[in-house]
Amino acid sequence: MELYGTIGKQLLLCGADGPAIATVQDALDLIGEAFSQAEVIAVPATRFSDEFFNLRTGLAGEIMQKFVNYHVRLVVMGDLSEHLAKSAALRALVQESNRGQHIWFVADLDELNARLS
Repeated sequence: MELYGTIGKQLLLCGADGPAIATVQDALDLIGEAFSQAEVIAVPATRFSDEFFNLRTGLAGEIMQKFVNYHVRLVVMGDLSEHLAKSAALRALVQESNRGQHIWFVADLDELNARLS
């Protein structure tokens, strides 16, 4: 994980080769690692299990709620087109989340930097 400063925000950028985020505990471990270091945690979409993108499992909601509860912004970064093509509910979640301030879905670091500025 790399820590960056961007426009008054501390950003923790997680590498693609890190551990999978497949459970709520995995998300809590990540929040714990970054809690005193960063306000924003950007995680490659490839680190999330397929269950995260299948909204019927409830995993995405549970994980996203943990980030909101701990006042840490989660950014899911990467190509979601395959997941979005399969689920209108996921498309709606991404669109709604991107209107808010707590959870964002972005394509890349450039888009994230633009959102943070």
